[in-house]
Amino acid sequence: MTYLYLLLNLGSLSVPFIFSFYPKLKFYKYWKSLGIGILISMLIFIPWDIFFTIHGIWGFNSDYFLGTKLFNLPIEEWLFFICIPYACVFTHYALLYYFPNLKLSSGTTKLIGYVLFLVFFIISMYNYNKWYTFINFSVATILTLLVVTKKPEILQSYLLTFLVMLVPFFIVNGILTGSFIENEVVWYNNSENLNIRLFTIPIEDSVYAFTLILLNLFIIKSIKKT
Repeated sequence: MTYLYLLLNLGSLSVPFIFSFYPKLKFYKYWKSLGIGILISMLIFIPWDIFFTIHGIWGFNSDYFLGTKLFNLPIEEWLFFICIPYACVFTHYALLYYFPNLKLSSGTTKLIGYVLFLVFFIISMYNYNKWYTFINFSVATILTLLVVTKKPEILQSYLLTFLVMLVPFFIVNGILTGSFIENEVVWYNNSENLNIRLFTIPIEDSVYAFTLILLNLFIIKSIKKT
């Protein structure tokens, strides 16, 4: 099924894109700032992705993508960094539209933010010899500290909306890592991660998703100043 990865990308994007034009939500007004956020996040995550693929830290099963590659990455992997952030950021703002009081108190947010910062930092330092764990948690450490000190109001709602996003995350990423299908779409070298799986998903992937979405929200907030 060589188009599986493509279908996962397009399926994740389709509903959020259609409802971006919902008159009350008007998510299309975020396109410019989200586009900048996606571009900046790709400038960070794509080189990381290329490096990891070249060095066998993870890789892609050719049975599940069309075969076209750019800088050693399937074109579907490039689309991932467009489709998934779009879908997740849309979900974040849609939830805030329907549940405007969905947020933690300022004090609770900062407490959780600093705890996450310490947890990410400790895990990265204790696993400096595992590339995926070290890079992943190091980036999460830096970004979490930046957000909690500069724009903690993002975390007030994001810490809750991310919990909702974990539902589609476990479905989509579960398929990518081998749930419900014969083989995984994306394979991992377990010597370069903690080798702890949430079903078939490396625990690092949940932090990866947390960071990727948070980075886009931080950029959007910085640009729109709302």
